[in-house]
Amino acid sequence: MEQILTDRDSLRERYGLAVDRIRQIGTEETVKGACRDYFRNVAGFLLLMEELWDTVEKGRLDEYSLLQHQKLNHRLYEDILPQNYGHSYGNPAWAVERLGEVYGRILSFLYTELRGLIVYAYEQRLEEMVVHLELFIEIYNCFEQQEAPEYREIQQIIYWFVSDYSELFAARRIRETVDPSLDFAVRIIMDSDLSDLRYLYRYGEYVSENELKTARFMNSLTEEEISAMADTYTEGYRIGFVVDGKDLSIKNTVNIVYKLGFERMIRRAVKNFEKMGLSPVIYRSAVSTVNKKQHTRIGYTGAVPNKQFDYDHKADQAVYFDKKFAERKLGVMRTAYEEYKELANKHAGPAVVEVFGEMPFVPETKKEAYRLSEKQQQLSVTMSNEVTQLKNQYVIGKERSFTIIAFPVPEIGPDFEAIFRDTIRINTLDYHLYQKIQQTIIDALDTGVAAHIKGSGVNRTDLTVAFARLEDGSRQTLFENCVADVNIPVGEVFTSPRLEGTNGVLHVSQVYLGELNYRDLALTFRDGMVVDYSCGNFDTEEENRAYVRENVLFHHDTLPLGEFAVGTNTTAYAMAGRYGIADRLPILIAEKMGPHFAVGDTCFCWQEDTPVFNPDHKEIIARDNEISILRREDPSKAYFGCHTDITIPYEELGLLEVIRENGERIPIIRDGRFVLPGTEELNEPLQM
Repeated sequence: MEQILTDRDSLRERYGLAVDRIRQIGTEETVKGACRDYFRNVAGFLLLMEELWDTVEKGRLDEYSLLQHQKLNHRLYEDILPQNYGHSYGNPAWAVERLGEVYGRILSFLYTELRGLIVYAYEQRLEEMVVHLELFIEIYNCFEQQEAPEYREIQQIIYWFVSDYSELFAARRIRETVDPSLDFAVRIIMDSDLSDLRYLYRYGEYVSENELKTARFMNSLTEEEISAMADTYTEGYRIGFVVDGKDLSIKNTVNIVYKLGFERMIRRAVKNFEKMGLSPVIYRSAVSTVNKKQHTRIGYTGAVPNKQFDYDHKADQAVYFDKKFAERKLGVMRTAYEEYKELANKHAGPAVVEVFGEMPFVPETKKEAYRLSEKQQQLSVTMSNEVTQLKNQYVIGKERSFTIIAFPVPEIGPDFEAIFRDTIRINTLDYHLYQKIQQTIIDALDTGVAAHIKGSGVNRTDLTVAFARLEDGSRQTLFENCVADVNIPVGEVFTSPRLEGTNGVLHVSQVYLGELNYRDLALTFRDGMVVDYSCGNFDTEEENRAYVRENVLFHHDTLPLGEFAVGTNTTAYAMAGRYGIADRLPILIAEKMGPHFAVGDTCFCWQEDTPVFNPDHKEIIARDNEISILRREDPSKAYFGCHTDITIPYEELGLLEVIRENGERIPIIRDGRFVLPGTEELNEPLQM
């Protein structure tokens, strides 16, 4: 205890010295030119962070009215909001315009990293506050001492900052993923008066009308409706363990992922999980560059203040990412996993509540934003594989499961409440009915050696997907009969295709993947591997290819076709058409609305040796492909750390047929309608 107090006292002293130094910057003239404005601007933001720290520490936030919370929240995020972003140092284009090529990008990176202090102030994480303030001062000193410091000098300060403090950032992140004692968010969920919307501002996340309206709507629901939502979610999680023959009783924790506004449902879910013997682990999306994964937010989050800001900084690690840093971070992660080994071994996996309905985002690609070099891209792929293997070793892959469910947010439009209630209905469809119909489809697919998929109208798809070999149809099957457990809602059958013999073009006129919109996305496969790709988002082919390579292939030269599935949820499809929201549905629902194809790892990655059975007790044997089987000799060659689903909507589908070994063809879907005998009932929602 004495050592802890000494460390805290030392940090307090450093914090006070740093704040005092930053106060002086506002009146100093030692830095010349445009950079002086930058440092004064950022110093002003850091002094706001000091004020925020003090307000939180002294409990004054509890006295704030809703209006005061809203004004503070806007003040914290206003600089990067779309209406102000054109003149923000968070915008690398404007930073370069103001500060020049040498300093613009790297000082924009610094400003972006310092914005993490909002989180550290709300969570009262003093060490993170101190080291970031000291980083700012060290870089400021460079400009004081030299009128024009070299780029490399600034870059090296940042490099050693992220390297030296990897133990603080990366190790803490691993602990956050498995340790229920880090309960900042849990306490907000379980202890707050959820009818008082001030609770939304206790996180420190950006709060928009989406979160406020969602919370109000959740408060309008009956206890029975909340229970139905939460019970579907948590029961799906439990059933996932049962179906896969995994023992949930040996696990102690579950990671709950959600969007602000859903706390009333999450509170009920926490209680349900506790009855299963699981404590909640709830961590927010990363704010440190060391822990971010491109523009993707992994963890709970509020509103995204500006998706273009996130996209502009998705490759900021280019500032410091090299082999030495990668080895350093991996070493820190190994040590942390070993320290928290018992907690990691007892972790059961994620339970995710996704949202949908926000306007599709088409990013602007800025030449001023950082990009990974080719060498860094290759290193990133290698490191991603090693991180996945490391996690799987401690958070044991064959013992964990997951579940995902999705609900709309008010931004979807004036029909929000009706869409929300229809989504609840979709999430609770009669899985017994779907199980029976889907088994009919599987029985037909199991007689084939491949499937042929052809687009209709504007859709240029013409793809043959080869199947694994079925040795004993009485005991084995190729396709999983997916009924709403881990993957809610119900509505698909899927397999891991055989790569050899999988050839052709997959095309969709528009699709929304990973919060990014794609127009005319096309992938060409040869023996199951991507050999060409394009989209129609940008004016030049170079920009289009770079966009796909970075955000679909994740810097890999190629990826295999890891999954082929037939979606059967025509009820969801009909809802999408009724409200005109097809382009705003999450892949979780969209993948059930037509055949879909995943590039990357198979659905069974890291669990290929665990037997999986359908409700008819047949074992699903197509758990591997020619790439994933390489795990037996070298796991780094078997896995890619990504799995991106791409769906062809029914209206763009001309034909989906099974090809038998003798050449006979059995149509399953023709012109967007199910034609296989025994599946006709799926067409009923499409007639409405």
